[in-house]
Amino acid sequence: MKPAVILSEDGALDFGRRVLEAAGVAPAKAHLVASVLVFANLRGVDSHGLQLLPHYVGQIEAGDVDPAADGHVVSERQACLLYDGEHGLGSVTAEICCRHAVRIARQHGLAMAIARETSHFGPAAFWTSRISAEGLIGIAMCDSSPQVPPWQGKAKRVGTNPISVAVPHLAGRGWLLDMATSTVALGKIEQAVLNNQTELPPGWALDSEGRATTNLQAALAGFLMPLGGYKGSGLGLLVEILCGVLGGGGMAPDIAGIRQHGRLARVNHTFLAIDVARFLPLDEFHARMDWLVQHIKSAPPAAGFDEVLVAGDPEWRIEDQRRAQGIPILPGPWKALQATARRLGM
Repeated sequence: MKPAVILSEDGALDFGRRVLEAAGVAPAKAHLVASVLVFANLRGVDSHGLQLLPHYVGQIEAGDVDPAADGHVVSERQACLLYDGEHGLGSVTAEICCRHAVRIARQHGLAMAIARETSHFGPAAFWTSRISAEGLIGIAMCDSSPQVPPWQGKAKRVGTNPISVAVPHLAGRGWLLDMATSTVALGKIEQAVLNNQTELPPGWALDSEGRATTNLQAALAGFLMPLGGYKGSGLGLLVEILCGVLGGGGMAPDIAGIRQHGRLARVNHTFLAIDVARFLPLDEFHARMDWLVQHIKSAPPAAGFDEVLVAGDPEWRIEDQRRAQGIPILPGPWKALQATARRLGM
């Protein structure tokens, strides 16, 4: 589909920042949130990019998210930190908790920071990349509003509950995994709606009876497909345990999605940082990782493929392309963004 507009990285960042400031977000926080969203657009993960701005603004306007809140540390005991986000912007809470995780990991070798009572933090890879840039292995996960049924069920019980892992790399582009525990994130379905599609790829969704469907309307009345069947169902619940249950905040049905207004978001985030140097010299770790990645990529490509890729490869390539050629915004999302900007007086 032909894009409605192509934005430079700086143009996209400026647009996102101005929308957020017009919604009452302080300049520094608006810049951070916009940076997180543009990071997703640059990597080709448009479902987590500027497309989310109208939803963020809606949450702020409804009073579900407090843009002025910074949150506070509830407890810190050795390698473990618990943080209360006070219903603030998820990216703000995540930035604070990532800094704590890096600090604590340097002190103890490992760190685990859980944030409760916060909101959507954008692509999880943004935060693991922040941690890995410090020479640490970064792991991030969060729970979200129920969209996925348990295996063999036909009612929404857990969210898309993503997991991301990033490892440090000399070139800054190491192995970077970012995956939902459903086959796709809800934003992919929203993109299909905004772009007036009628069909979805196989394996994305279930109808209201729990049967696989490619029909968009049936999917909207149904559920997102758990990744890999019962395995994805188990992973989604694992994320809920490590975020919602362990953090002492809202759990599963308590959590409101960014498209639901009139309810506090009550999202939970978990961040882990591992100091590589406590196990191996960093140079040796880099060399071993390089060997492993090249070993994997040396496998002969299967029929229909030209090469073997590892986690992060497709996104790095798209990022290089979009930095050079701009970020395409499709007509549906651009229309929604324009409407939000106009309503805010931009």
